[in-house]
Amino acid sequence: MAAKNSSVTEFILTGLTDQLELHIPLFFLFLGFYLVTVLGNLALIALIWLNSCLHTPMYFFLFNLSLIDFCYSTTITPKMLKSFVSKKNIILHAECMTQLFFFCFFVISESFLLSVMAYDRYVAICKPLVYMVTMSPQVCLFLLLGVYVMGLSGAMVHMGSIASLTFCADNLLNHFMCDILPLLKLSCNSTYVNELVVFILVAIDIGMPIITIFISYALILSSILHIHSTEGRSKAFSTCSSHIIVVSLFFGSGAFMYLKPPSILPLDQGKVSSLFYTIVVPMLNPLIYSLRNKDVKVSLRNTLERKISS
Repeated sequence: MAAKNSSVTEFILTGLTDQLELHIPLFFLFLGFYLVTVLGNLALIALIWLNSCLHTPMYFFLFNLSLIDFCYSTTITPKMLKSFVSKKNIILHAECMTQLFFFCFFVISESFLLSVMAYDRYVAICKPLVYMVTMSPQVCLFLLLGVYVMGLSGAMVHMGSIASLTFCADNLLNHFMCDILPLLKLSCNSTYVNELVVFILVAIDIGMPIITIFISYALILSSILHIHSTEGRSKAFSTCSSHIIVVSLFFGSGAFMYLKPPSILPLDQGKVSSLFYTIVVPMLNPLIYSLRNKDVKVSLRNTLERKISS
């Protein structure tokens, strides 16, 4: 169903490119990306679930990060894959709003979850003696609830803002998914207030986590510099390096896309940025955390040995 103030009942997604000769190669490329994303995140979820030695606050949050990555990649990628093999890639208005809602929910949730993970590393390195008390199961659940509440509230505001727009005749959406900025471009009424709402919300949803992460790692760095042994410093850095890489990839691409007015950033460049944080980052996260994490590699080896011996 279309919105009451709109005559558009469906949108036509232009997809990633209009060069037909690239569609089949891109289909198999992104199908491979999606399979790696699904298998990598589900494997990490199963590994954390099955190994009691990984039942700690750090891996509790990593479990949820993999779950979010799997969900929001599944929200976007299958529809994009369809665009490579369909003559006309149509999405109904209601389906478009649904995809937009879940996309916003998972991306905002991941943003705040990464800040919670930074706080967890701060407590673990700077206050190790009270770590298990500070990051008790009740506190972890409370922090996780806050993550999902922020994701839900942000998604509802974004979808409400887009649902209030009027779409008259043009329904050609210059994107491979229903994203906020391309939908604003299609509206036949003024979008100044909607753009302002998007900018403010994104500034909050990116700004607050970035400030939290920056303060956490500034305190962590200060604490590490006071460690006298080289081995101690190396161990402290290794526990944070994976998270720093993930944070840089996720927030860098997201800020490039949303913290600029739509008139400054062409939509074709925006599609490339969106591609990075919706498809590439969810694929890389489980690889980064597994290949750069000694506990995960040990648990994986022990699990495989148990399966082989049984």
